[in-house]
Amino acid sequence: MAKTDFKTIDEYQSTFPVPIRERMQQIREVVKEAVPGIEEVISYQIPAFKIGKFFLIYYSAYTNHISLSSPWSDELLKEFADDLKGYKVSRSAIQLPNDRPLPLDLIKRIVSFRKNEYVHPG
Repeated sequence: MAKTDFKTIDEYQSTFPVPIRERMQQIREVVKEAVPGIEEVISYQIPAFKIGKFFLIYYSAYTNHISLSSPWSDELLKEFADDLKGYKVSRSAIQLPNDRPLPLDLIKRIVSFRKNEYVHPG
Protein backbone atom coordinates (compact mmCIF):
# COMPACT_ATOMS: atom_id res chain seq x y z
CA MET A 1 0.00 0.00 0.00
CA ALA A 2 1.86 3.05 -1.27
CA LYS A 3 -0.54 5.86 -0.38
CA THR A 4 -0.58 6.75 3.30
CA ASP A 5 -2.37 10.08 3.52
CA PHE A 6 -5.98 8.98 3.20
CA LYS A 7 -8.70 11.60 3.51
CA THR A 8 -11.73 9.33 3.06
CA ILE A 9 -12.78 5.74 3.56
CA ASP A 10 -13.27 5.43 -0.19
CA GLU A 11 -9.63 6.41 -0.75
CA TYR A 12 -8.45 3.81 1.77
CA GLN A 13 -10.61 1.04 0.37
CA SER A 14 -9.62 1.79 -3.24
CA THR A 15 -6.05 0.64 -2.55
CA PHE A 16 -7.12 -2.98 -2.00
CA PRO A 17 -8.11 -5.78 -4.40
CA VAL A 18 -11.83 -5.94 -5.24
CA PRO A 19 -12.66 -8.92 -2.96
CA ILE A 20 -11.14 -7.14 0.07
CA ARG A 21 -12.81 -3.85 -0.90
CA GLU A 22 -16.16 -5.63 -1.04
CA ARG A 23 -15.62 -7.11 2.43
CA MET A 24 -14.72 -3.70 3.86
CA GLN A 25 -17.76 -2.16 2.19
CA GLN A 26 -19.99 -4.77 3.84
CA ILE A 27 -18.59 -3.80 7.25
CA ARG A 28 -19.06 -0.12 6.45
CA GLU A 29 -22.70 -0.69 5.50
CA VAL A 30 -23.40 -2.74 8.63
CA VAL A 31 -21.96 0.03 10.83
CA LYS A 32 -24.06 2.68 9.09
CA GLU A 33 -27.17 0.49 9.38
CA ALA A 34 -26.56 -0.11 13.09
CA VAL A 35 -25.92 3.58 13.81
CA PRO A 36 -27.69 5.83 11.27
CA GLY A 37 -25.94 9.16 10.83
CA ILE A 38 -22.62 7.98 12.26
CA GLU A 39 -19.64 10.05 11.13
CA GLU A 40 -17.10 8.39 8.84
CA VAL A 41 -13.50 9.52 9.31
CA ILE A 42 -9.93 8.41 8.77
CA SER A 43 -8.00 8.07 12.02
CA TYR A 44 -4.52 6.54 12.29
CA GLN A 45 -4.79 6.25 8.48
CA ILE A 46 -7.59 3.66 8.69
CA PRO A 47 -11.40 3.90 8.47
CA ALA A 48 -13.12 4.88 11.70
CA PHE A 49 -16.64 5.73 12.80
CA LYS A 50 -17.46 8.18 15.54
CA ILE A 51 -20.29 9.78 17.43
CA GLY A 52 -19.22 13.24 18.58
CA LYS A 53 -15.72 12.70 19.95
CA PHE A 54 -16.31 9.00 20.73
CA PHE A 55 -14.68 6.59 18.29
CA LEU A 56 -17.07 3.65 18.00
CA ILE A 57 -15.03 1.29 15.84
CA TYR A 58 -12.19 1.13 13.32
CA TYR A 59 -11.41 -1.39 10.61
CA SER A 60 -8.34 -2.15 8.52
CA ALA A 61 -7.45 -4.71 5.89
CA TYR A 62 -4.48 -7.04 5.64
CA THR A 63 -3.44 -9.90 3.39
CA ASN A 64 -5.18 -12.61 5.42
CA HIS A 65 -7.76 -10.77 7.50
CA ILE A 66 -9.70 -7.62 8.26
CA SER A 67 -9.37 -6.26 11.77
CA LEU A 68 -12.14 -4.59 13.70
CA SER A 69 -10.51 -2.48 16.34
CA SER A 70 -11.26 -0.29 19.29
CA PRO A 71 -10.20 -0.37 22.91
CA TRP A 72 -12.68 -3.16 23.75
CA SER A 73 -14.19 -3.00 27.20
CA ASP A 74 -14.16 -6.00 29.52
CA GLU A 75 -17.95 -5.98 29.26
CA LEU A 76 -17.87 -6.26 25.46
CA LEU A 77 -15.30 -9.06 25.48
CA LYS A 78 -17.37 -10.93 28.07
CA GLU A 79 -20.67 -10.35 26.24
CA PHE A 80 -19.32 -11.73 22.95
CA ALA A 81 -16.89 -14.35 24.32
CA ASP A 82 -18.79 -17.30 22.84
CA ASP A 83 -19.32 -15.56 19.48
CA LEU A 84 -15.62 -14.69 19.23
CA LYS A 85 -14.34 -18.23 19.78
CA GLY A 86 -12.37 -19.21 16.70
CA TYR A 87 -11.23 -15.64 16.00
CA LYS A 88 -7.94 -14.06 17.02
CA VAL A 89 -8.95 -11.47 19.63
CA SER A 90 -6.90 -8.99 21.65
CA ARG A 91 -7.84 -6.09 23.94
CA SER A 92 -8.02 -3.86 20.87
CA ALA A 93 -8.64 -6.01 17.77
CA ILE A 94 -10.72 -8.83 16.35
CA GLN A 95 -9.27 -10.50 13.27
CA LEU A 96 -11.79 -11.69 10.69
CA PRO A 97 -10.05 -14.12 8.30
CA ASN A 98 -10.49 -13.36 4.61
CA ASP A 99 -11.06 -17.04 3.81
CA ARG A 100 -14.26 -17.14 5.89
CA PRO A 101 -17.58 -15.32 5.43
CA LEU A 102 -17.86 -12.10 7.42
CA PRO A 103 -19.99 -12.50 10.57
CA LEU A 104 -22.16 -9.52 9.65
CA ASP A 105 -24.74 -10.13 12.37
CA LEU A 106 -21.99 -10.31 15.00
CA ILE A 107 -20.40 -7.11 13.66
CA LYS A 108 -23.75 -5.35 13.87
CA ARG A 109 -24.27 -6.54 17.45
CA ILE A 110 -20.75 -5.40 18.45
CA VAL A 111 -21.35 -1.97 16.90
CA SER A 112 -24.70 -1.68 18.70
CA PHE A 113 -23.03 -2.70 21.97
CA ARG A 114 -20.33 -0.05 21.46
CA LYS A 115 -23.01 2.56 20.71
CA ASN A 116 -24.77 1.61 23.96
CA GLU A 117 -21.45 1.99 25.82
CA TYR A 118 -21.22 5.53 24.45
CA VAL A 119 -24.84 6.39 25.29
CA HIS A 120 -24.64 4.70 28.73
CA PRO A 121 -20.97 4.75 29.75
CA GLY A 122 -20.11 2.32 32.50
